[in-house]
Amino acid sequence: MYTINNTIASQPFEKLKVDKLVKTDFFEILSISLEKGAVFPEHTSPSDAQLIVLVGDIVFHIDGESYPLKTQQHFNFPKEEKHWVKANENSKFLIIR
Repeated sequence: MYTINNTIASQPFEKLKVDKLVKTDFFEILSISLEKGAVFPEHTSPSDAQLIVLVGDIVFHIDGESYPLKTQQHFNFPKEEKHWVKANENSKFLIIR
């Protein structure tokens, strides 16, 4: 009935890693780790999304702008807008969409 999941804690910093933590009919939560200097290549989200930085320092690029984000910061972005992310240091963040 109740479970503890250690995916985030055990997710390595090896370039780009994406793990789906939760998927329901209404939303999904992705756990993403980026090694320092690694890039999450340009892509779009199928729905409006929330990004929460758990640890690290990333730059989120969208609509010709760059947004530096650090540990415990939150950022929201719209669906179907091309974006990409670069890690300035080993980083982990959640995408909720």
